[in-house]
Amino acid sequence: MNTVALRPPWRLFSLSAPAHFYRATEAVSPLLWATCLVLAAVGLWMGFVVAPTDATQGEAYRIIFIHVPAAWLSMVLYLAMAFWAVLGWAWKVRMASMLARAIAPTGALFTVVALWTGALWGKPTWGTYWVWDARLTSELILLFLYLGYLALVESIDEPRRGDQAGALLALVGAINVPVIYFSVKWWNTLHQGATVSMNAAPKMAGTMLTAMLLMTLACWAYAFAVVFARARAIAVEREAEHQWVAALTRPMEKSA
Repeated sequence: MNTVALRPPWRLFSLSAPAHFYRATEAVSPLLWATCLVLAAVGLWMGFVVAPTDATQGEAYRIIFIHVPAAWLSMVLYLAMAFWAVLGWAWKVRMASMLARAIAPTGALFTVVALWTGALWGKPTWGTYWVWDARLTSELILLFLYLGYLALVESIDEPRRGDQAGALLALVGAINVPVIYFSVKWWNTLHQGATVSMNAAPKMAGTMLTAMLLMTLACWAYAFAVVFARARAIAVEREAEHQWVAALTRPMEKSA
């Protein structure tokens, strides 16, 4: 009996092929959306209902359950975007460049949320919505870097040239991420230091920490789900002439 060796598309290296990436991420997307909804519901309930009132900031502190995860994701997603952009540029990995483009809008969204919720937090805490604080200013620069990357890659008609130009901008802009993270240590700033650290005990109650971690995981699940969906759309658009894209449309044509 003749047997055919199967090569599962779940191997990491094989996901660089747009066809394999499409199938793999489409399969996990429902799980990611379900995870996001469940974790967000539980995290918001714990943060806004269960967690105790802060002794110093009162009820206003509860914005951190949205602000902190958004700020974390804004920085991590920029580094991820820069990594995939440079990988696609240096090693000509098509799917890597598509991933970089897919990450940028979501990273920009989280940056806007971080700035907006930070302003809402700053009003009762500092008495003003905005100060030209080192961390706030560097986070605003991060938003401009996201928008600049999006504007640059979309302004160039030839996708490969756009990917290369975007990769250079993303790489140069990556230096801003450590500036954001260490700004509270390098400069005299109104922004408080890290509440959660890898090398120190948390500076908050257990229920507060649990709510924040749940919201962070919910944001991660959302980011993966949205980025994967956008990357699949970009892959279909760029690979429209390939056989695997044509195979996707055949079932729809038959049903019609």
